Amino acid sequence: MITHTTKIRVRYGDTDKMGYVYYGTYPLYYEEARTELMRSIGMSYKQLEDTGVMLPVHHMEINYVKPAFYDELLQIKVILDEIPRARLTFKYEVFNEKSELLNTGITELVFVHQETMKPCRAPQSFLSLLEPYF
Repeated sequence: MITHTTKIRVRYGDTDKMGYVYYGTYPLYYEEARTELMRSIGMSYKQLEDTGVMLPVHHMEINYVKPAFYDELLQIKVILDEIPRARLTFKYEVFNEKSELLNTGITELVFVHQETMKPCRAPQSFLSLLEPYF
């Protein structure tokens, strides 16, 4: 299992008229967190795409527990708890500065060939980087 935590400060533009982080902002936070997790194991999204494989989001779930507010420093914990085959599932937990759980989510991404846009298995170069964690 791999876990990685990314800190993000809530920008004013991330909030809605009520002063809460706008619900549609959380997928952007998730994206940043999973990008940093991948970078932490030694392969960025760009490097993966350079191998001819892309990872579009196939499915996403978000569970809103409590609101986040402007200028809070959020911790987005991302968890990868299974070795991917053709799909890669990330789980998320978002906490505020008081360590209160604000949000949980899941994104499921699918490996696809860049040229054909057809599903494929995870590249061996990526799987090799995951081996020490599982």
